[in-house]
Amino acid sequence: MLRNGLEPWHLIIVLVVCLMLFGSKKLPDMARSLGKSARILKSEARAMRSENSQDPA
Repeated sequence: MLRNGLEPWHLIIVLVVCLMLFGSKKLPDMARSLGKSARILKSEARAMRSENSQDPA
């Protein structure tokens, strides 16, 4: 049914809508905070994996 679900023009529409909703001044701050959150999540997941591999059950 949805062979090509995400095409380039879909991304353009999403970007335009985000720009209209949040404005050009808030988008860089939002992207920065999203990147920070992703880094924190990644480091916590890595720490949990290393913790599980060190502890014999």
